[in-house]
Order: sequence, then structure tokens, then C-alpha cells
Amino acid sequence: MLASSYNSLYVMFSLIVAILASYTALNMAGRVSRTHGMASALWLAGGSFAMGIGIWSMHFIGMLAFQLPIELGYDLTLTGLSLLIAIASSAFALWLVCQEEMPLVRLLLGAVLLGMGIAAMHYTGMAALLMNPSVQYIPSLFAASVVIAVVASGAALWIAFRLRGEGKYINRARFGASLVMGCAIVGMHYTGMAAAQFPEGSVCGAVNSGIDSKWLVVLVILVTLAVCAIALIVSMLDVRTSLLANSLDHANSALVQLALQDNLTGLPNRILLNDRLEQAIQKATRQQSHFAVLFMDLDGFKAVNDTYGHHTGDQLLVEVARRINEAKRGEDTVARLGGDEFVLLIDPGEPEDAAALAQRLVESIKAPYVLGRQTVHVSTSVGIAIFPDDGRSSHELMVNSDAAMYHAKEQGRDGYCFFEKAMNTNAHQQFQLQQDLRTALEQNEFILHFQPKMVAPNGPMTGVEALLRWNKPDVGLIPPDRFLPLAERTGLIVPIGNWVINEACRQMAEWHGQGRGEWSIAVNLSTVQLAHSGLVEVVRTALHSNGLPAHCLTLEVTESTAMRDAEAALIVLDQLAALGVSISIDDFGTGYSSLLYLKRLPANELKIDRGFITELAQGNDDAAIVSAIVALGKTLGLRIVAEGVETAEQQEMLTDLGCNVLQGFLLGRPMEAQRMLDSLGIDQPGMTCGSATGIQAGIMAASTRGVAPHESPEETPAAIQGQGQEGQRQTGPGQQESLHQQG
Repeated sequence: MLASSYNSLYVMFSLIVAILASYTALNMAGRVSRTHGMASALWLAGGSFAMGIGIWSMHFIGMLAFQLPIELGYDLTLTGLSLLIAIASSAFALWLVCQEEMPLVRLLLGAVLLGMGIAAMHYTGMAALLMNPSVQYIPSLFAASVVIAVVASGAALWIAFRLRGEGKYINRARFGASLVMGCAIVGMHYTGMAAAQFPEGSVCGAVNSGIDSKWLVVLVILVTLAVCAIALIVSMLDVRTSLLANSLDHANSALVQLALQDNLTGLPNRILLNDRLEQAIQKATRQQSHFAVLFMDLDGFKAVNDTYGHHTGDQLLVEVARRINEAKRGEDTVARLGGDEFVLLIDPGEPEDAAALAQRLVESIKAPYVLGRQTVHVSTSVGIAIFPDDGRSSHELMVNSDAAMYHAKEQGRDGYCFFEKAMNTNAHQQFQLQQDLRTALEQNEFILHFQPKMVAPNGPMTGVEALLRWNKPDVGLIPPDRFLPLAERTGLIVPIGNWVINEACRQMAEWHGQGRGEWSIAVNLSTVQLAHSGLVEVVRTALHSNGLPAHCLTLEVTESTAMRDAEAALIVLDQLAALGVSISIDDFGTGYSSLLYLKRLPANELKIDRGFITELAQGNDDAAIVSAIVALGKTLGLRIVAEGVETAEQQEMLTDLGCNVLQGFLLGRPMEAQRMLDSLGIDQPGMTCGSATGIQAGIMAASTRGVAPHESPEETPAAIQGQGQEGQRQTGPGQQESLHQQG
């Protein structure tokens, strides 16, 4: 027999290629198993080609490592046939491991078939030598090589089936498995080579007509590395693309959820409700049936928010949403519009069914709520509109159910009310008022009235407070309580408030130019304004464009407005204070006071609410409360202002209690700029505020002349304000309407 040997470098290459082919096979199995349809077929074809090339390459590099004392070559036809056998065997293996299950019988049968295929590839490749006489095989080693091929195939199939998924450590596991599989494949190959015997005088018939072995080794190694590398790179790119697609899907789902669901309660929001409402209209129109819209608004939610704070208010809303969900049927839709407003869309058999559900909601919601250590109570008012009798569009149904809800509130709250056409008048009036407000802003129909602020007890005048009025053509002055709540709800309060700030600065700059440089002007800020991102820039621009020193502008913020979102309010107020603007805490004592935050607020002034002033001289506890507020303010270094001074007795008591500045009808009503100056006897440019006697005489003269046109003596002027006052209607956390009483 001819003596044989091996090129150790080629042997090492064959082992590396076997491991690379095994890793490629495991990776391809994962890609095929996670795809479907055409994508799965393409991955199966590409994976079979890459895996077959890898196994075939290992085989031929191993054969090229084999050396005899004669020159060797390989028949091209048989070499190609062995490659086809390798690819076909790989396709069978990938198809097998991508099945949903791998029972033992299937595993054993697959191992036998795959092992026979690999053995056929190997011995077909050996036949490509075209040896004469033919290669002889040692039976025991020949059988051992086939057994090794079958066992290695079974192990490879089981490992590939187990590692076809994705996980944190899947690549490490595949690398370890490829080492085992590569060694098994190499073991099978070299066992088969050991079984081959070449008699003395053997001649290779493929030397002249086949492929030269020196070029073949280079070609096989380069092609194998290129194919496996391309397969792995494409696989990794596909994995990254899939991960990116999954991430985009998750992000898109999250965005859809954010767009269609209320963040606090998880209920559908207004957008999703409108979609469900349109679907219900289309269905009811086709089937000539009806459905009901229940509009719910909580009674007493504002008091809970003011007393216990924003966090407790949010907890309450979540609990209310849970109770509504429990009361409704599975097919009904409940949504939160914002604030404390909820809408329930139901398909009742009869109107009485809607009434029964509304009654269940009323009884469920008014039961006590235990929120932490607090027990709170709220109720609900429900308005019901029926399609198609009460509206044929989603807008009509929402407007009419809202009108019915307001009627339920007017009837005493804690109940429900069906819509009637007479209720719609007010809803249309509100809509028209909103349009008129926009027109008023565009047509410059707003004006400012000014109320004097006097050094206690009766002067001199230290400044004014700017109060908004709407001088509507053909109507006259419209009371602030008619339009300010609507402006708050619609967001129009922001551009209106910006106009007030600029106009107030312009007027005060004009007075400064007339020699009244010691005066300052106060402007009220609403909750919406304080939360608006452009407030600081609006104030800075108004001061700069009108040439008004910053310390001559005072921004009044109610206690409840400041405490609504205390941390955010502190940031904005600190920025305003940094401009040099004075900060006044208005209506102190009426909200949920926090001395901790009050100490941190950059305030210069504390303004006592008129509610403590009205009955000051009637021997109750108001004097003690005012005295305590004055003491607190002075301890914090704040100037104390009392508003609502209407009698000489109140004037005297507030002065004795230590108030620095007084404001009220006794000292001057809100009037237009020139009329206010005339009423105080300040007529000549260049005069400051005159003597105390002259001012008091002017006030008395104004009292005998009466009030300004379009103002009744009973009118209590109102200014833009945020929250914490009488007449408020709570519309949700951080959104309130208010009427701030002045004078």
C-alpha cells in the first residue's frame, strides 16, 4: 500500500472551515425558523447553499491535506456532484430543524438520512480521484465513518433545533455548539480517510483532466470564507433590521396608545371617542336604531383638588374611572375628555335603560373614596342625549349632552337629565361667545380699567391694578364673569393675557413720562398663563418695548395657582423675579396654603383676600385671621395689601392691623385711565400723586358722580385670574375657571 501523510496547515484549515460551516448552519436554522412564506423559502435556499458549501469545503480541504507519493487530481463532474449532495443534505437538515416539533422518531430518521448524505458526499468526493486500481476501504473504519456521520448529524440536528431562537446568550451557545459539531464532522472525515487504502502502483486518473490541487485549495478556501461571511453578514443585517422593525412597531404601538388613550386613567381619549361615536352613528343609521351619549362632570372635584392637592385629585380621577368601568356593560365605551369630564357611549334598548345606567353611575360615584389617609366625597351630574332625536352628528350629540349635564348641575347636581331643545340655547350662546372673543382680540375690543392702590390709610397712591374689560360694539361693557371662564377653557386667555401685560406696561410707561415715576402697575396671571412656556419672554418683551422699569410691574398670582404645580410655578416665578418684576401672592388664605413653598416663592407682596375683609368689623374671627396673615407676611419681609375695602371702619381696622396698602371701592373704583386720574384730582401732567387730602377729596367727588358708563353700582369688577376663587368651575387638574373679585 502507498504511504500517506497530511499537510498539517491544511488540516487546521479544514477544522476551522468545519467550525465556520457549523456556526453558519446554526445561524441559518434560526433565520429560516423565524420567517414565513417567500422569505422563509429564500432563507432556506440561501442557507442550504452556504451550509452545503461550508461542509463540502471542509471535506475537500481535508482531502487536499491528504498526500500520496503520486500526483493527485479531481474529476470535475464527480466533484460537482459531491457539492450538490452537500447542498441537498443541508437543505434537508434546515427544513427538518425548522419544524415546530422534533420528536425522537423524526430526529433518528433525520440523523440517518443526513448522515448517509454526508457520507455519500465524502465518498463521492473520494471517487473523484479516479484511482486505478480503485481505492480499497477497511470495512470496520468505513462503517465507523458512517456511524460517526449519523451520530454527528443527529447531534447537529438536535443542537440546531434547540438553538434556533433568539436570546441574550444565544450567540455564545451557538459558538460552543459549532466547536462540537465541527470536531464531529472532522472526525467523520478523517475516519473515512483512514479507511482508504491505495495499492502499490496506483495512478490518479484525474491528474491531467481534472483540477490542479494547488489551485483548488486556494479557490475552495476563498470561496468558502466568502460565502459563509456573506451569509452571516446578511443574517446579522436581517436580525438588526428585524430588531429595528420590532422596535419601530413597539414605538408605533406606544404612540398610538398615547394618542388614543388618556395617560392618567388609561381610558379612551377624545380622539378615540370621536372615532367610536362616528362608528356608532353609521351603525345606527344603517340599522335605524338609536344609542345614547352620557356626559358626566364631577361635582366637588375642585374642593378636593384645592384641599388635598393635585396628587390626590389624580388618585380620585383614577378611582372614578374604575367605578365607571364597573358600572358599564362590556360593549359600552367610556372615555375621559380631560379634567373631571367623562363620556359614556351606550346602546340602550330603551331610553329607560340609559336612565337606569345614569342612576347607577350617580349612586356609585357618590360613595366615599378612601385615598391614603383621606376620605373624600364627590358626586356627578350626567347629561343624556339620544341619537337621532337629540342630534345626528357627533358634534351635536356632544354639545347637547353637555348642555343637559349643565342643566343637571343647575337642578342641584348629583343627578341626571335628558336633553331638551330649550337647553341648546345656552350651548349655542357659549359657542357664539367663543367666536366673538376671537373677533374681539383681532378687532382690539378689549380695554383696561385701573383701580388705585393707596398707602394705608388713605394715600398717597402707590400704583394701580389693571382690570380687563370687553367693550363690545353695539353692546357695551361685558362683565368679566361672562367671558373669562370661557377664555380659560378655550386657551384664549393666553393671547388675551399677553395683550393685558403689554397694554398695562404701555399705560404705566405713559404715566411715568408724565412725571408719575413712583407708580407701579399690577396685572393678574391665570393658571393657563403661568403654565405657558412663553410667559417670561412676553413679560420681557413688554417691558423692553415700552421702556418700563421691571420693578414697576407687579404680577399677581393666586395662592391656589402657585400651589397647583408648585415646583413648576417656582421655576417660572424665579425667572420672572430675575427680570426684576415684583411678585404678589393674591387671595392669600383661600387655597391650600403651604408655608414651605410660600417661603420659597420669590414674592414681594401678600394680598389678603376680600373674603376676610367683608365682615371685618362685625366682631368675628376675621380680624384675628387678618392679623395672623399680616404677621406672617411681615415675618417673611412681604408688603401687605388688603383688597375689598368698602367702609371707613374697614379702612381704619386694616391700618391698625398693619396693612401697608389698601385697595377697594372706598378708595377708588376701576375706571379708564383718564377718568381715574380725574376722579382722584390728578389733572396736570407732571404732578405726582398729590396730597392725601386732595386724593380723598377726589375720591368723594367720584362717589357723588357715580360709576363709569356701563357699570352698575353693584358690579364687582373682575380681572384675569387663575383659580381658588368663588364662581370657579373645575375642569380638571391644572385647568380651572375663575372669577376674581376686585375692589
